[in-house]
This record gives sequence, structure tokens and C-alpha cells, in this order.
Amino acid sequence: MQNSERSLHQLEKIVAIAAIAAVLALSIGFAQAGDQQHRAVKKSDAVKKSDEVFLRSAVVLVQDAASGETLLAKNQGAILPIASITKLMTAMVILDAGLNLEQRVAISDEDYDLLKGTRSRLRPGTVLTRDELLLLALMSSENRAAYSLARTYPGGTVAFVAAMNAKAQALGMHDTRFIDPTGLSSSNVSTAQDLARMVRAAHAYPLIRQYSTRDSATVQALGRQLGYRNTNGLVRSAHWDIGLSKTGYISEAGRCLVMRVHMASREVIVVLLDSWGKLSRVGDANRIKKWLETHAPAGPRG
Repeated sequence: MQNSERSLHQLEKIVAIAAIAAVLALSIGFAQAGDQQHRAVKKSDAVKKSDEVFLRSAVVLVQDAASGETLLAKNQGAILPIASITKLMTAMVILDAGLNLEQRVAISDEDYDLLKGTRSRLRPGTVLTRDELLLLALMSSENRAAYSLARTYPGGTVAFVAAMNAKAQALGMHDTRFIDPTGLSSSNVSTAQDLARMVRAAHAYPLIRQYSTRDSATVQALGRQLGYRNTNGLVRSAHWDIGLSKTGYISEAGRCLVMRVHMASREVIVVLLDSWGKLSRVGDANRIKKWLETHAPAGPRG
């Protein structure tokens, strides 16, 4: 009798364990299916139409400049370091302040890059106008030029960075934060969506349009001429009609590029972040141009 009861008890345990195992297996199956579905939806949301064109940039956003319609998108909500794309905001803050652009500013030891150790041909003691510093910051991404613009802002660099963040909030760039005026800090972060807003705003400034797309320039520094070129080689191409441009690079951000450009019979905003490979952002820009010209419906020029 005891043996029978023990056998029955063991059978009940086996049945109970089997039932639990079945429930767990079913739950795991649902979880895996749900996870796969979530990943598929996430991938679909992230890639959207960009699955039709192979792009090496981790983040891509192409918008119609007039309507805001998204034409291509990939991880456009990801918050990432933006490197020297920062300098578009630096330029807007300077121009908003209405400072005298002809005022001469001396490069100081304070303008050295102690964060990344980047080099500059603007040695301490070099005196340039604020206008020249703005040109070099936008066209050739000169870090000491950007530092000196912030340092000589009313209230100094601290007040300048505060103005950058206030401007970002006013533009609706709620996932954006600035720590310095150059972008050398990896704590300068944003999303492609926010950067599209910044490009749209920056395009309203004639000097930013002019200086960011200028091919080259020469300045007088300590008795010698210094020649600079645009960091975006596409501005020198006859096949491109670029209305605004800014590149960026630090190791944490990868290669970055934002532009407002006329292509496929429309004005578009292009944001490329974290491109791998020195030429990848240019390659992606060319691939986007080709895709728009062959696949996307033409829109009115804005």
C-alpha cells in the first residue's frame, strides 16, 4: 500500500513537472516569437525605405526640405555624438548675438584643444576678424577658430554653451545637448531628426550658407598666408548643388555629414552619422543622390 501511494505520489510529481515544463516551453515560444516580431518591427521602423539602397552610415535621414517628408531613414532617433556638426549651432549663436564681425580677435593659449590634442595652424597671437574665424570654423572646421568665437562671446564660453543649448531647445531639438563649441567633446549629442531641424534653421542664415559651401579661402596670420579648403569635397563637384554643408569627425562619432542640397528636382536635407571608412559618408551621399534620381518622385524646389 505504501509502495502504491509512493508510486502515485511520484507519478503526480512527474505529471506536475511535465505540465510546468510544457507551460514554460509555451511561454518561451511566445516570448521568442514576440521578440522576433519586435526585432522585425524595430528593423522595419529603423530602415524604412533605406533598405532599397545600401548605406554604410549607422544613422541616415533624408527629408524633403519644404514639406519635411521623410524620403530615407535609418535609426533616425538614435542619440549619438555629432562631432563638428556642432559648429552650425556655434555659427547661429554668434550671428544671433549681432556681434561686430569685423572686430579683430587674437588666438589665445586658452583656445588650445586639450581634449583631443588636435592640431591647428592658428598659433597663439594670430589675429583674425570674427568674420574670418566664422568662415574657417564652418568651411574647414577649424577648432581654435570656434573656441575663440565662444571665448570672446559676452559672458565667455560658459555663457556661449548655455546659449547653444537654449537655441537647441527653441528649435525643438529636445534630444540634443552641447558641452563645447567645437564638437570635440563626445558629450555633444543629438539625433538625425534634431539635426535636420538645425540644418533647416541654419539655412536661413546667408553667411552660413555661403561659408559652409565655400571651396577655399586664404587668411593672413602672423605675416604669412594660410590656405584652407572645405572639408566636404562634394562642394567642389559640378554634379552637386549644395546649399549648406558641415562635416564632422571624432573617434566616438565616426564620420558625419549634414547638407541641404538640390537633387532629384527638389531641396532635401541629408543627415549621415557614424559612417565607417574615410570615404563612406561621401559614398553614401552619392548613393542617396542616385537613389533619389532613379526612385523617388520629384518634388517642387523649395
